[in-house]
Amino acid sequence: MNEDKPYRANVGIALFNRDGRVLIAHRFKDDGPEIIQPGLEWQMPQGGIDPEEDPRKAAFRELWEETGVTSADYLDETDWLTYEFPPYLGPEHRLSKFRGQRQKWFALRFTGQDGEIDPLTPRNGMPPEFDAWRWERLDRVADLVVPFRGDVYRAVAQAFARFASR
Repeated sequence: MNEDKPYRANVGIALFNRDGRVLIAHRFKDDGPEIIQPGLEWQMPQGGIDPEEDPRKAAFRELWEETGVTSADYLDETDWLTYEFPPYLGPEHRLSKFRGQRQKWFALRFTGQDGEIDPLTPRNGMPPEFDAWRWERLDRVADLVVPFRGDVYRAVAQAFARFASR
């Protein structure tokens, strides 16, 4: 049963540009229990926290691994939020041992140029997860992600709304 499994420690990143929009990226493959659904392939960068790793450092590492971005300043962070993975009947997967994710979200301000954003180049031996990106209004992102992440995305939008307002 899923309830017997632990949550995976994870960070999420709401990267805001100068106009108060957030970076979202397009998942281009079905990734085990993090199933994508047609029309709901978008998400903000997120990823696991290594053992003994500080969550804030993990956020900057994950942002770089997934997008190439290093030009960002810390703004704020949420408390821990959780979501459950939906039932997954596929083959054993790297996330199969978890019931879902326990996330701390970070608001960061992008200080670079759009040309710095490159989700297709592998970094730290990690394969690309995204094939495209764009800037989006924070209050719209929950409608673009898989449903099991929706409540967390709405909580993040509420927590970081002041950075979206300019």
